[in-house]
Amino acid sequence: MYYKSFVLQSENNSQNKGEFDMDFISGKELQDICEKENKKISEVMREREMSLGDLTDSEMDERLQTILDIMRKAAHDPIDNPKKSMGGLLGGEAKKLYEFGKSDKSIAGGLLSKALTYASAVLEVNATMGLIVAAPTAGSSGVLPGALLALQEEKGFSDKEIYDGIENASALGYILMRNSSVSGAEAGCQAEVGAASAMAASALVELMGGTVDMCFQAAGIALANLLGMVCDPICGLVEAPCQSRNAVGVANAISSAEMALAGIKNAVVFDEMAEVLLNVGKSLPATLRETAMGGMAVAPSACQLCNQQ
Repeated sequence: MYYKSFVLQSENNSQNKGEFDMDFISGKELQDICEKENKKISEVMREREMSLGDLTDSEMDERLQTILDIMRKAAHDPIDNPKKSMGGLLGGEAKKLYEFGKSDKSIAGGLLSKALTYASAVLEVNATMGLIVAAPTAGSSGVLPGALLALQEEKGFSDKEIYDGIENASALGYILMRNSSVSGAEAGCQAEVGAASAMAASALVELMGGTVDMCFQAAGIALANLLGMVCDPICGLVEAPCQSRNAVGVANAISSAEMALAGIKNAVVFDEMAEVLLNVGKSLPATLRETAMGGMAVAPSACQLCNQQ
């Protein structure tokens, strides 16, 4: 089976790391390093990046601050200055969410309301050709900043602490990119928003003091919850339903992190979930993998929108 060969590949990789012993290609390998070195996922990922990129601590922090600054600007600009997207399908949704979230009619609450708003805002920036952080892709770029920035504002984390969240999420994203897929064209939206949601869930768990195992449990739960989600962009644009699915992704990340922190485990281990995601993605017909030839993209009302462009 694929998983057995994957484990053997990980074992071989462990034996051939040479001088640098913080590298990994699987969740199990990363977890083993964390346990052996008594380090968090973010710490291992930071040491990996610094070693492979020949970076100093200050250089690493400078890059992380740049990432965070871009995320924050993309999350807030559409609230203050909403713009119509290139395809005309988005524009002003984040501001509406922001204003509604402050009203007594909101049912989401502070953390979730902010997360939904920021996730939606980043997709508006992406759709207007603005600057975003692909985390892991442009089409799923709202999930991680939505989760991290909302948590920071609600819990009072410093920027330096949020760096840990970015590093943690990066480690999970790297594993999924290497062993599964983060491409909607290859494996549906479950690969893009699903991966982003898993990354964010793991990051939230670490920031809230959860264990390494809880991080992987949260990521696995997040993947399981969105398994099979198709990619069917209306008019072939990364606008709708991409924006609302980023909102779903960030809500999923929060709920998955909450479950893991409460001690709930996913039925399937993370590395196997990565394989499951890839296998499900390959099972999806081409019409449901970013071709705009199926799903919502071919609904009559969606086609009318395209004709109006």
